[in-house]
Formats: sequence, C-alpha cells, structure tokens
Amino acid sequence: MLRNIVKIDESKCDGCGDCIPACAEGALQIIDGKARLISDLFCDGLGACLGHCPQGAITVEEREAEPYNEKKVMETIAKGGKNVIKAHLEHLKEHGETRYYQQAIEYLKENEIEIPIEKETVTPESNQACGCPGSQTIDLRDISNDGNREETGDRTSHLQQWPIQLHLVSPLAAYYRNSNLLLAADCVGFSYPDFHKDFLKDKTIAIACPKLDTNQEAYLQKLAAMINQTELKSITVLVMQVPCCSGLVQLAQKAVEISEKSIPLKAVVIGLKVEILKEVDLTQQIMNKENIN
Repeated sequence: MLRNIVKIDESKCDGCGDCIPACAEGALQIIDGKARLISDLFCDGLGACLGHCPQGAITVEEREAEPYNEKKVMETIAKGGKNVIKAHLEHLKEHGETRYYQQAIEYLKENEIEIPIEKETVTPESNQACGCPGSQTIDLRDISNDGNREETGDRTSHLQQWPIQLHLVSPLAAYYRNSNLLLAADCVGFSYPDFHKDFLKDKTIAIACPKLDTNQEAYLQKLAAMINQTELKSITVLVMQVPCCSGLVQLAQKAVEISEKSIPLKAVVIGLKVEILKEVDLTQQIMNKENIN
C-alpha cells in the first residue's frame, strides 16, 4: 500500500526543535542534535511539522509500504544508534504497543544489539494517547473530589473583556492600555480552580495554545504591538507543566525582545496536579541578552 511518511534531511536539520510541538503524534524527537522520526507507525504523514521547519529539512514522501512490520522498522531505527533505539522503544511503551515492543526487543537480541532500556515490558499505565508528555493520561479524581474542601456560594468573575483568544483580540483594544496582561495557556483556566481569584484579578487576558494554534508569527507581532502601542505595564505568562507550554513563554520573551520597550515579564508554571510549581522573573534574562547583543 502507498503511505505518506515524513522524511528528514539531516544535512539541513540544525536541531532547533521547532517541529516537535507541531507533531501531535509525538513521532519526532531531537536526538543527538538532529530531528528524528522515531516511528513510522505513529507518523500520519499529514505534514503538520513542515511549516515549523525554518531550514526546510522536512518533507513528506509517498512510498510503497508493506503492512507494518516492526522488525523492518527496526532495521532503520538501529542505524541511528543507541539513543534512537532507546527513544523508539520508549515510544512503543508509551503507546502500550506490547506486541511491537516485544518484536523490537527480539530484533535487537537476534542481531546482538544492546537493549538500551531497563524494563522490557509494557504496562497498561504506560499507555497514553501520543508520545507527547502533555497527552499523558493522569487520573485526578482523588484530588478533584476531596471532601475536605467544601465549596459554597458563587465565584466572582474577574474577566474584564471579550474576546480573549489571542487570534481574535485586537492588540490596540482600549482595555489593554496601561494594563497588566495575563498570557495564559488554554488548559490553565480549566485546570486551576482559583484561576480568576489568583491570576486574573486586575489583569487583562489573552489565551493561546503553543502546540495546537496556527500562525504563531501573528501572535508574536500582535504581542509586540501590544507592548509598543498600548503601553502594557507587565506580562505574566501562565502555563502548565508540559513541554509544549514552554513555547508560550518563549513567544512572550521574543515579543519583549523585539519590541521597543522593556516591561516586566514573569512566568508561572502550574503542575499537572494543579499546584503552583514555580514563578520565574524573566525580565533580567531579557536585559542580559540585550546587553550581550
């Protein structure tokens, strides 16, 4: 059968990692400084990563492919070396692909290749929707149903504006003028119970998803315009404890860097069990970078 498969030109790839968040299936990883296709099995061939490669190192090729054969895939994977083999095995474990995992182990044993992973079994708990840590299945019912935290009365909304999605807001809206902006990842408002009280109070807001939203260059220009023309007082970036969320922090940093003004920038990270993990003042980092440049 004919299948579309991502192809990476390693001579062009500089290992920037821009393609990683774009791959919803988690089929790409940066290993030994290069983007690698970890498994043909999870590459849907739709090419979501194409537009995120500044070097043009990623293409999609259509080729005749036999029904999936893990041992044949391993012939290619093994050529990438120990780290690529390990990433592939872990990828299979994360997806709960027990049969393919065992076939991969058999291939390594038959060819006397070191098995660079401690455990050779796949448990149901290791199964998740894709290789991305942000899609890992976590049961939070024991936390959300804590009977010791009784809730009474109505919550107060601290929302000052509409719309709130970054693609939809106008960077010159009057409510942004001289305000403190909360730039929040989409998931935070659903995950953190006191989102309004602890973070949104006395702030304007824009929400975005650095993994799934398209045309993030527009986001960058819009944030820079807010900083330059509405005289924002500060930006607080609120994200979850998953790798893809770091893209929102990087976006805000770059917007401040390319803007004409220096404003306070802070990042707050919320854990997957809805606790505040850390708060980081990024203002000095940006100033140091500007001084270096």
